[in-house]
Parts: sequence; structure tokens; C-alpha cells
Amino acid sequence: MTVNRRISIAPMMDWTDRHDRYFLRLISKHALLYTEMVTTGAIIHGDAHRHLRYHDAEHPIALQLGGSNPDDLARACDIANGYDYDEINLNCGCPSDRVQNGAFGACLMATPDIVANCVRAMIAASDAPVTVKNRIGIDDQEDYPSLKRFVETVADAGCKTFIVHARKAWLNGLSPKENREIPPLKYDLVYQLKQELPELEIIINGGIKTLDETESHLAHVDGVMIGREAYQNPYVLADVDARFYGDDATALTRQQVVEAMLPYIDAHLEEPNAMLGHVTRHMLGLFQGLRGAKQWRRYISENAHRKGADANIVREALAIVSSMADDIETEALSA
Repeated sequence: MTVNRRISIAPMMDWTDRHDRYFLRLISKHALLYTEMVTTGAIIHGDAHRHLRYHDAEHPIALQLGGSNPDDLARACDIANGYDYDEINLNCGCPSDRVQNGAFGACLMATPDIVANCVRAMIAASDAPVTVKNRIGIDDQEDYPSLKRFVETVADAGCKTFIVHARKAWLNGLSPKENREIPPLKYDLVYQLKQELPELEIIINGGIKTLDETESHLAHVDGVMIGREAYQNPYVLADVDARFYGDDATALTRQQVVEAMLPYIDAHLEEPNAMLGHVTRHMLGLFQGLRGAKQWRRYISENAHRKGADANIVREALAIVSSMADDIETEALSA
């Protein structure tokens, strides 16, 4: 199975759920999408279907797992085989207290041998390729030597793809939010990793906001993972397919994206306990930077959680935006 990781969207807790991924897939047909991190316990002991289900339109899609027990990770991979994911990724980069208490996430960078054992077990159990997402280091680890030692150890276990967040994670003293902003970005370390280990596929992540930046990184590494920018300003992905995959099909306009979401919203609202806001919260940034963006966000935010709210709320919000700009897409091009 070959996965094109040239452009991917980062796994983000509370953000990249199945509704967000369906929405993003309307904007880019080719970018690789990642689930939120799902713990092995949630799959083995919880409602696996709730955590693993997705819409077929989301392909290519990768499942990110959180865990540090090889047997549990293998079992989770075996269950995930029934869902036909295109990739299984092991989280070695999340710095949250909850993850640390479970002895996985970024703290695993201190124990590359354990990660190697995990990866070995996952590869043996998984029908899909197994990858690792990690930081450049944690706490007081020396920068490049520790990173290279970690990657080489895990690569020896069979992992050939590493997604590297180009910041250290400070496990004590910084919150997860601060860990995404305060430690300095050191892209050069990721470039060096690819230069010295050319046989590995190296994907860079961290602080990347524009497609021009993306193109610059691709001169040094195999792929780029975009995080918060893809969530807060999702239409940044509209040029991805043409620019990085050679797909000359015309991207959907923002209005067409909204219209394509309406049947999906109707189907979602047929499910038990479903609410409009489960879907629309991911759509708030669609008109980012355009006239009417504030009104779009406000109207949906104020109305989506009302009892009986349905797709008409989205239609009404779109009408407000359209009334403020005769041609919102023309305005976007001239912005």
C-alpha cells in the first residue's frame, strides 16, 4: 500500500474528528488526513466503532494511536484492520499531562527501545503502513544527537516514515498550548535528519502557515504536515491539489463547499443525540480573511446549538456572507 504524504493535515485533539475530516476533504482531495489521537484503551475496552468509524470519502486517512504497551498497540491495530485505514501512526509527540500519566506521547522520546518494540508489534499486526510522529526532543535532551538516535533505533524496528514536529516538548512547566508556541522551531534539525538518513521518509511539522512555506520545506524533506492553520483557515488547502499533486481539477469554491456539506449535515442530524454544532464548529474559519467572515462565525455560533437547529442555519449564514460580497470568491482572489 502506497501513501502519498507530500501534504498532510496534523492529528489535533478535539479538532480533527470525522466531521472536520469530511469537511477538509471537500477542499483537498489528496492531502492525507489524520484522526485525533485514539488511545489503545479506548479501542480495546471502549466503543471501538465510535472511535474508528469514518466516511469513505475521507480516504486517504491515517489513524493515530496513543499507547506504550506493544501488546495493546498490536491489539488495537488488529481491530483497526477492520476499518481499512491507509496508515497507522504512533504518537510520540503529545506533551499533555494526561498522556504523560499514561506513559506515552512525547515522553516516549526518552525510551527509543520501548518505541522500537511498540513499532515492531504494530507492524506485525497491521495491514496498513506504520509511522511515528515525534518531536525533535524533550526537556534537556541534546538536540540533534538524541533525535537521530531515536529515529535510527525505531527505524531498525521497521518504521520508514517519521513525522517530526520541529520543536522540543517541555514535559514540565509548559502547557500543551505553550508547547506548540514557546519552544523555538528548529527546522534545520529535520532537514539534517533527512540529509543524513536519506533512505527514510521524513515529514516536517510545526508552525507552517502558507503554501509558499510548504514549497520551501519540500526542497529539504519528503512532505509537510500542516496543523492549526488548516483548521483555523481551512481554505488555505484549496490550492494544494493543483500545486503539489498536479491535479488540474478546479477546486470547489467556498460556497460550493458549504453547499456540499448540507447533505452531510442532514445525514448527521438523523443520528441519535446529534447536534448541528458537532459539524458546524469545524466550518467557522471557512471565510477567514473575507468580508462577512465575522458575521458567518457569529451567526453559526449563536444558532447552531439551539434546539432543533438544522442545515437551514448554515444556509442563512451563507446568505449573510453572500449579501456582504457579491462575489466572495472574486474578493478572495484579490485579497
